[in-house]
Amino acid sequence: MVSNQTQYQVPMDDCHRVVYTEFSHGNDLPAEQPQLPLPPSQQQLRVQVTRKGRGGKTVTIISGFISTPENLTELLKSLKVHCGSGGTMKENELEIQGNHQSKVSILLATKGYTVKGM
Repeated sequence: MVSNQTQYQVPMDDCHRVVYTEFSHGNDLPAEQPQLPLPPSQQQLRVQVTRKGRGGKTVTIISGFISTPENLTELLKSLKVHCGSGGTMKENELEIQGNHQSKVSILLATKGYTVKGM
């Protein structure tokens, strides 16, 4: 079947591309400034014990840090030694294997942190 429509060729110099954006360019929003590390006395940490998404294993999660990764790594090492278990750092949160909420809260309080969830 032959089409009755005529095909037009437009030179590339005459083409104007229309760009549609649904969102703004972000120029009207203030630039997000990186947070400076705070001393322990000005940080309010949350200590939680959870088993969700870990195959039934209990994990103590410490969140709310405003600190450098180096300081968090050092703190994680001392927490693991104090609790006698393993742990890891994920996205500014520390995870200690097992239910060590009271041990973690006491150690953080002695280091000068304000702890919620004691």
